[in-house]
Amino acid sequence: MTKKAKVVVVGAGIGGLTAGALLARYGYDVVVYEQAMVPGGCASSFKRKGFVFDVGATQVAGLEKGGIHYRIFQELGVELPEATECEPACAVFLPGEKTPIMVWRNPEKWKRERQMQFPNSEPFWRLIEVLFKASWHFQSRDPILPPRTLWDLTQLLKAFRLDTLYTLPFTFMTVTDALFLLGLAKDKRLKTFLDLQLKLYSQVDSSQTALLYGATALSLSQYPQGLYHLKGSMQVLSDRLQEALAKQGGKLYLRHRVKKIHSDGKKATGVTVENLKTGEVYRQPADYVIANVTVNNLVTMTENLPPRYCRRIQNLPPASGAFVVYLGVKQEAIPNNCPLHLQFLYEEGEIAEVNSLFVSVSQPGDGRAPQGKATITASSFTNVDKWWNLSQSDYNALKQDYTQKAITRLAEYFHLTEDTILLLESATPVTFYRYTGREKGIVGGVGQRVTTFGPFAIPNRTPLKNLWLVGDSTHPGEGTAGVSYSALTAVRQLLHHSSS
Repeated sequence: MTKKAKVVVVGAGIGGLTAGALLARYGYDVVVYEQAMVPGGCASSFKRKGFVFDVGATQVAGLEKGGIHYRIFQELGVELPEATECEPACAVFLPGEKTPIMVWRNPEKWKRERQMQFPNSEPFWRLIEVLFKASWHFQSRDPILPPRTLWDLTQLLKAFRLDTLYTLPFTFMTVTDALFLLGLAKDKRLKTFLDLQLKLYSQVDSSQTALLYGATALSLSQYPQGLYHLKGSMQVLSDRLQEALAKQGGKLYLRHRVKKIHSDGKKATGVTVENLKTGEVYRQPADYVIANVTVNNLVTMTENLPPRYCRRIQNLPPASGAFVVYLGVKQEAIPNNCPLHLQFLYEEGEIAEVNSLFVSVSQPGDGRAPQGKATITASSFTNVDKWWNLSQSDYNALKQDYTQKAITRLAEYFHLTEDTILLLESATPVTFYRYTGREKGIVGGVGQRVTTFGPFAIPNRTPLKNLWLVGDSTHPGEGTAGVSYSALTAVRQLLHHSSS
């Protein structure tokens, strides 16, 4: 390229920063616009009175050798952030039970744990293991799903091996289908555990989660993969990507909102940007646009998208929002040997639409709390619609009700009193919308149902040429590893497109 092609990236979440940094590395003139004051999106952090809280995402996959973050950071020439392996990955408390189900990273410990907790379930876990290994090997060869061009299809076919064929009969099955197949559908305790774990990653329970996605979600926390707790905060991940972007000559503009993605009906031509600090609105031409937004946002902000595409997005099942409680506490509030991540199920009927809390706890020396103190972040899924169109007093009352119920549930495990709680804040879908711009404050992207996973997922390629979608609305789904895969896919497609 004699003249560098201009790439505009909409949104500085992990997917947008990854795509921007890689394209800058490959010689493109990259500018990234982000409406918030800090990059990272749902994987960013904020500070309050000496405490550092992760906004949404609290753990990372893909840092191990060969993992997606490892590969991308190697390519960009920046160091991986310091991190601790999560062992156990999670401690899950079912209703009325004081002893948790420990999801160990060590495969042998996890095997003994699940055999003790769920007798007679080993055929299910063996199936999950086989499907995960085949799927993981397949994904590591960078297939493009779903394919939309002949080149995409060739990349998909190159990723196939004999073990990939083993997964094909299970393509249209849910996790619950597998339980029925193996005679385990009546094991209510097993199904409750699976529902809790799958909801975290797929946004839906075992009856709706695609089996092949569920196999990955249920296995990713075991060695040689695993989940990691970053030193400092989740923000360090986006800080490293921002460093790589700047190192390659790319530019990041914070407090700049992209109001419109323009097209001539066939291809993207640029964006309209509002500088939120000055109020200035201007148009930025572009050869290519990478949108790190939800697919819902893409439809509302893009000109001339085909009606058929828009209808498909409008007909997607509603996505969830999140209610999050952020606690700064004295260290004495944390029980001895407390795992980094826990999950608590509410008693039936306690909160009708919110069934669990996913909890992350800081550890001494990880940079999230002053000495002798700790942070607790507890999140639950919620219907976004119930938080909108309320009077201020009704909104505040609903927020207070959710906060109090969450604290009550947490106090069954943590030592929470007026003396040990030093800081308390909470966030709703309205909060997430205000800071991320995600439609109605939804989180986690498109639920990983059979109809929206893998070959049936929302493509990175949009119907408009030169416009790509990255983030948790596309394959392979949510999490920093998932959105990084989506960014890598879009970058590979763009590189091939510009060279052909």
